[in-house]
Amino acid sequence: MSLSEDVRCHLSFAWLFAISLLSALAPTQSAFAQHATHGAHEPKDAPVDINDQWTSRYQVTYGWNRHPSFRAAYTGPNSLLPIREKMYTFSATAHWGWRPRAGTEIYYNPEAALGVPFSDGLIGLGSFTNGEITRAAGKKPKYYRQRLFWRETWNHGGQSETQESDFNQFAGSVDSRRTVLTVGNFSALDVFDDNRYAKDPRIHFMNWTNWAHTAWDYPADSRGFTNGFAVEFYRDDWVFRAGRLAIPKEPSGLRLDGRIRRHYGDQFEVERSHELMGQPGKARVLMYRVRGVLARFDDATAEFLASQNQTPEADPQAFFRVRNGVRTKYGAGINIEQAINRNTGAFLRAFKSDGETETVAFTEADTSFSTGLAVDGAQWGRERDSVGVAVSANGISKQRRRYLDAGGISFFIGDRDLQYRPEKALEAYYSWGAIKNVWLTANYQRIHNPAYNSSRGPVDVFSFRFHAEY
Repeated sequence: MSLSEDVRCHLSFAWLFAISLLSALAPTQSAFAQHATHGAHEPKDAPVDINDQWTSRYQVTYGWNRHPSFRAAYTGPNSLLPIREKMYTFSATAHWGWRPRAGTEIYYNPEAALGVPFSDGLIGLGSFTNGEITRAAGKKPKYYRQRLFWRETWNHGGQSETQESDFNQFAGSVDSRRTVLTVGNFSALDVFDDNRYAKDPRIHFMNWTNWAHTAWDYPADSRGFTNGFAVEFYRDDWVFRAGRLAIPKEPSGLRLDGRIRRHYGDQFEVERSHELMGQPGKARVLMYRVRGVLARFDDATAEFLASQNQTPEADPQAFFRVRNGVRTKYGAGINIEQAINRNTGAFLRAFKSDGETETVAFTEADTSFSTGLAVDGAQWGRERDSVGVAVSANGISKQRRRYLDAGGISFFIGDRDLQYRPEKALEAYYSWGAIKNVWLTANYQRIHNPAYNSSRGPVDVFSFRFHAEY
């Protein structure tokens, strides 16, 4: 580690310590109270003012990952390096909100982030080991606007429901029958694919497959945010959601395409609350469609093989040359959360995309599955702690497989040879509530067939996470 990098790390930890002290002055709550509804962190017995006009909340997260050397028969241009490596991420975010009148809310989130991934690039895996790495772009902090959006709520009767103070959420009461409109700069994950037990990589599971549908190629820039609108219709135990969001001008790029009538991502989700053996749960079905200038894998494979016959060392990123028409990509999946008892909950996600076209914004997966358990530390007298374990499996389509097997590479994967097997992972964590609103987490992941290649791995990843909020 260079001297300048060492200094930056010390400054980051000094900042973390300062935030920790501030956080210690704030109230605390059990692990399962975290993100119970869009990330709720307010204790249920804490006094709240439903007439507040302003809200401000802050978070700091530091993540450190290391993997030892692992077996690799060969290494390609987009392979995870088989030598011992480390990575780290750091983020600090402010969540500021203004409520000019009842039902109207405006939120602004500035963020600073830094970090370095494994192998000096976000490569070598279908599902990466740290959810914060999408916003980390080097050793120097990057400051940017994360979110700026307007939310309008119209109540239509039914039972009164209490919303507690949260990140980007005012305390107050709403009707069980209501309409909510969100417009502006936000994340598709703010509205769709929620799950009480597996949602936020800052406090829950870290692996991408365990906090979102990996095969859902949701519209976003390279940091994970977009522009557009989403509308939600709450009807007691049912919720219907739909949204149109901007996609990047170039797949996996930072600049968004403003031509949202021509190039866009449409999302539609149905949610149903239920009880199973007296315990609450929710089931969600999510469908999406992306329309943009994209390359088909079969076209890219043909182009690459043709160019390779002329030049043996031809550029393997052939899909850049066949991105010449507007294509449609689509998929669907299911998301289930289910309480087993007061302190234990289970989750399950399964998703499938058509797999004919390149990745637009998220990661390299065409099918994904994950399931696991989360247990509140109240079970053993540590109500601020939690433990979780999950297993997952991702796959890629025949079209993507043929392209990679021919020697092509894409944004995140490409070993120049492919012995295909699904990428499978085990993840386990223990989150320790060290002091009020400060959590230290130990995390372990074991990944088989990284980048869908049985000639490489398994990879063991050991992680540490610091998270503070107030």
